[in-house]
Amino acid sequence: MTAWSKTKSDINQVEKLPTEIIVPRYQSKLIGHPACSFSVFHQVTTSLEIVLLNLTGFVDVGEDIGIPEEFSENEILQGIWWRHLVSGAAAGAVSRTCTAPLDRLKVLLQVHATKSNNLGIVSGMRHMLQEGGVRSLWRGNGINIIKIAPESAIKFMAYEQLKRLIHSDRNRDLTIGERFVAGSTAGVISQTAIYPMEVLKTRLALRRTGQYSSILDAAIKIHKHEGAKCFYKGYVPNLLGIIPYAGIDLAIYETLKRMYLTRHSQVEDPGVLVLLACGTCSSTCGQLASYPLALVRTRLQAQGTMAAGSTQETSMVGMFRSIIQTEGVTGLYRGIAPNFMKVAPAVGISYVVYEHVRRYLGVTMT
Repeated sequence: MTAWSKTKSDINQVEKLPTEIIVPRYQSKLIGHPACSFSVFHQVTTSLEIVLLNLTGFVDVGEDIGIPEEFSENEILQGIWWRHLVSGAAAGAVSRTCTAPLDRLKVLLQVHATKSNNLGIVSGMRHMLQEGGVRSLWRGNGINIIKIAPESAIKFMAYEQLKRLIHSDRNRDLTIGERFVAGSTAGVISQTAIYPMEVLKTRLALRRTGQYSSILDAAIKIHKHEGAKCFYKGYVPNLLGIIPYAGIDLAIYETLKRMYLTRHSQVEDPGVLVLLACGTCSSTCGQLASYPLALVRTRLQAQGTMAAGSTQETSMVGMFRSIIQTEGVTGLYRGIAPNFMKVAPAVGISYVVYEHVRRYLGVTMT
């Protein structure tokens, strides 16, 4: 049975169940869905929508800012939780490796592209190949893969502890608001813990041939020349980037879905393609809104790699002001093209790898 046949089978089975049965079972899956941000806060009325979110919750597109996946006490006792985490980590490692050249190109354009040098996708790729050869396209990928495991583990453990702290009454389930607070806080904790690895990833992606011999060598040299504070450059815009993405993603998703249902009043449940189209449009708009913060974060992380004598803003506000004054609003979107180019292959590769690994580990979709 193909992956899509399995998906259709799951959808057909769940569509036969009443919504009042389905929603409580999948509520935790919805709040853990990274691709749809915080769409759990809208009223879910279609079983098809719930299954699609459940099936796609593991997709790795290179940045993990979502709320952790929810596991029941029984799943934790049976060890299902770690099998899901291992499957997700494997999917993330393979997808990130396959799309690493586009990710490095994005970082290069974010930091070095200006109006004067006309650095673009083709010229940027040519520059990387000429400077370091084919292997240079994967610079920074090692640390990008290494950080998957600690980030997922820290987020999961923090989430479980915060749920116990918040949930004083064991006779009732956690509310959606409580899950959101626990998940968001767990995300902040994990991001804080692994953020130095994010800075290292950016520095390694931008390094010159022969500049560092290893990840450890890079960490030692950066610490020696810039101190420990440099490992948290760009931390504030990194966390602030979640807010516009979540809000706009949710608002546009709801608006598009409502428009479709209004124009097709005879249709009770939107089809698969409609929901995927709404999700894609809302996610794209969310990325467009939060991308300037991601670019500023990357430029702050990259300080220390710029040419000697170049003026470097050290604050988030100063960086925004400098970019707009010198390059205009379009300067805030340098590198967004390769960022979008890597989404489709990352999603496809993540899905295939996750399916194979979870089946190998004996995990069934619930």
